[in-house]
Amino acid sequence: MRPSECVGCTAFPCDDVDHRGYAVPGVDVPAEDVRIVLVSEASPPDPADGYYADGAPLFARTTLEAFGDAGQRVSTIRELLDLGVYLTTAVKCAKTGYAIRPATVDACAEILERELALFPDVRAYLAMGDVAIRALNTVARRAGEPRPVPAGSTYRIRGGTYTFRGARVFPSYLQAGPSFYIEKTKRRAIADDIARALELAR
Repeated sequence: MRPSECVGCTAFPCDDVDHRGYAVPGVDVPAEDVRIVLVSEASPPDPADGYYADGAPLFARTTLEAFGDAGQRVSTIRELLDLGVYLTTAVKCAKTGYAIRPATVDACAEILERELALFPDVRAYLAMGDVAIRALNTVARRAGEPRPVPAGSTYRIRGGTYTFRGARVFPSYLQAGPSFYIEKTKRRAIADDIARALELAR
């Protein structure tokens, strides 16, 4: 199953993102084997840096390092997929500035909602950064469900027990891209969150 063949955007209503960076994962993944869904912020400005791009794309490199920090020695995204870890973004187009408008996150959450529904046996969601957290909360709110992650700074809410449709949710920090290298404390927190999600997937 390829998510890009199942879900997508046709209207492109958001004007604060670059639609040329639009991407829904086109990777072939057995939906029934996915146990962890990692949701990060937005597609990279350069599609060659996306999770599933050929070569050594930036998003893949920093993510593989994050899983390495968590004790999971993997060298390719395919190895992560084989472990049952699926990677995607909350916003499917590329950022044009530092922040993404809440309305854009909410609009793109419609795609994310359909995408998440493709994976019936997820045990853990890794919500990497504020945009991913908001997107998951928006998906829940639209369905009339309680928000899985409470309001508050990530450093305050990390470590709590949160669930979404029977799966654990781990609010964490963004691991995709150059920001991963900036703060060592956040990097350690990311590793801890990934390790806890991996425990649930075993």
